[in-house]
Amino acid sequence: MAAQNKQEYYALYCLERMLFLPEIEPLAPFSDAYLIEPRRFGDERGWFEEVWNETRFQLLTGVACHFVQDNASRSVAAGTVRGLHFQSPPMAQAKLVRCPRGAIFDVIVDIRHGSPTFGKWAGADLNADNGHQLWVPRGFAHGFVTLEPDSEIAYKVDNPYSAEHDGGIFWDDPAIGIKWPFETGRAVLSDKDYKAPRLADSPRLFEFGE
Repeated sequence: MAAQNKQEYYALYCLERMLFLPEIEPLAPFSDAYLIEPRRFGDERGWFEEVWNETRFQLLTGVACHFVQDNASRSVAAGTVRGLHFQSPPMAQAKLVRCPRGAIFDVIVDIRHGSPTFGKWAGADLNADNGHQLWVPRGFAHGFVTLEPDSEIAYKVDNPYSAEHDGGIFWDDPAIGIKWPFETGRAVLSDKDYKAPRLADSPRLFEFGE
C-alpha cells in the first residue's frame, strides 16, 4: 500500500473512531459510575447505534470490562420496582443497563464500606427514545421502577448469576432516601424485594478499594 493511501486509510480509521465514540459522563456523586449516551446515526429509515464496544469504553473511562452474560426483563405495569439487587464477592457483578422499550428510572446505591459515598444514591432516566445506558460498578446495589407499561430492560454483566451470592437492599430505605419519581404507595414488588433488609441491617460484604 502506497504511503499516501496508508495516510488516507489511517485518517478514515481515526474519523470512524471519533464518530462512534459515545458521550460518557460520571453520574454524580460517583466518579466510577457512568451515564452513557451512544451515538445514533439516522436517516429516513430510522437509526443505527453501537450499543457496546469494549475497547472504546476502556479508552474513555480506563475501566477494563469483559461481559459474560446478557439478561433482560419485561414489566407489565408502570410502577413495577425491581431491586435493589447485587451479587456479593467473589461473584460480584458490574452491569451495563439500558431500556430498549418503554421507560425506567434506574437507581444505584454505593454499598462499599469505607467509600466516601457509602449509602449515597443516584438515578437516571433510561428509555427507548434517549438510548441512554448506565454503567454500574461492582459494590453498588441496583434497581429501577418502570415509568410506562410494558417496559423492558436489557443488561450485561461481567459475572454469571449465582443464587448463593444473590443479595438485596430494601428499595425505599429511608436512610438512603431515594427520590422515586412515582407514587411509592402503588409500587408493584416481588415478595423477595419487599422483605429485603435495610442497608443498616445488611452484612458487610463490600470494602472500598478491594
